[in-house]
Amino acid sequence: MEVINTIAALKLLLQPRKLAKQKIALVPTMGALHKGHVSLIKIAQQNADIVVCSIFVNPTQFTDPKDLEKYPRPLEHDIEMLQAAGCDYVFMPSVQEMYPAPEEWHIDLGNAEFLLEGEFRKGHYQGVTQIVKKLFDAVDPDLAFFGQKDFQQVLMIRNMVAYFGLDLQIISCPIIREDDGLAMSSRNIHLSAADRQNALVLSRALQYVQDNFSAGNINDLLEKAHRMINETEGVQLDYFTIADTETLLPEQQKGVKKLVALVAAKVGETRLIDNMILN
Repeated sequence: MEVINTIAALKLLLQPRKLAKQKIALVPTMGALHKGHVSLIKIAQQNADIVVCSIFVNPTQFTDPKDLEKYPRPLEHDIEMLQAAGCDYVFMPSVQEMYPAPEEWHIDLGNAEFLLEGEFRKGHYQGVTQIVKKLFDAVDPDLAFFGQKDFQQVLMIRNMVAYFGLDLQIISCPIIREDDGLAMSSRNIHLSAADRQNALVLSRALQYVQDNFSAGNINDLLEKAHRMINETEGVQLDYFTIADTETLLPEQQKGVKKLVALVAAKVGETRLIDNMILN
């Protein structure tokens, strides 16, 4: 496995692979890797000849500077995990490498940009699509793999790919959970023991909605999920919604479209998100 720090060096390494018509996969990450990220590498390996994993904590997607400051950066641990997973190349650029000069970025990501996470973290998805486009330009992958946990993010990246007419496939991979149901996240390290226990209500509420989806009506399911979360100490709910997977607009009718339940809440001092596909 090779670690590369510049776009020029990365292009030089990948050029012969492209000429040999080898399929290149990109797994973009912000580091602080866990089994969820490793699962993306494994799925990428099944679908491509070469797997590039990027590690870059992107400043333009943080709406709170404190959040950027405290984002975990255990680089040695990350490199070991990627080595063990059999990743081919790690692209680990500096901020200067990715943003050599100030730049303006604003593209039309559709109305879904302003819903859910977009409402709580204004401008977040502009920053996400800005860096992902830079990574796509650097790697020129045939496929890119993202975790379903960031459901809205995957939709925004698909919209960005459509906006630029990029020729690559975006693949959303299943959420990897701890044995007790908690969705794996780099943020979980910030949870105290009590927070960790309280956080389980998010996956429990989602599971309840999924298990009872065919029998219950949407309003009743939402009411029960809200009650479960609101009655849990130390958990402050931002939203719990059942939405159309394409527009993220709340949906009242079952069986009309593909639906997803999405939740976000602050557990102690840590904000967590999770989701489950319903039909």
